[in-house]
Amino acid sequence: MSEQTLYEKLGGEEAIAKVVDYFYSELVLKDPTVQHFFENTDMEKQRQHQTKFISFALGGPNQYSGTSMAKAHEGMNIQPEHFNAIAKHLGNALAHFGVQERDIEQALAKVASLKDDILYK
Repeated sequence: MSEQTLYEKLGGEEAIAKVVDYFYSELVLKDPTVQHFFENTDMEKQRQHQTKFISFALGGPNQYSGTSMAKAHEGMNIQPEHFNAIAKHLGNALAHFGVQERDIEQALAKVASLKDDILYK
């Protein structure tokens, strides 16, 4: 029997959408160090993109059709402290929904692999 993907463990796209909603509404948009990055963002569209992206990153189907990470973050000049705050919020959102620590670490390792495409753009 093959091991479940994180996507399957978490409950698929519907469960990930709940994590993403909590991530933005309760953590990111209340954090003064990163909330300004989303001031002119269509948050419904952002949530949909992020749900599909995180679903794919965690082993789900590739339904993400947005721009590349580098292109999506162009002109934002995201610094390491911003990236780390977002990663911390994602970890906290996953923990809020009862995801095990080792699975959170695996998810954050996937996110960390994108760091070079996000920072200083």
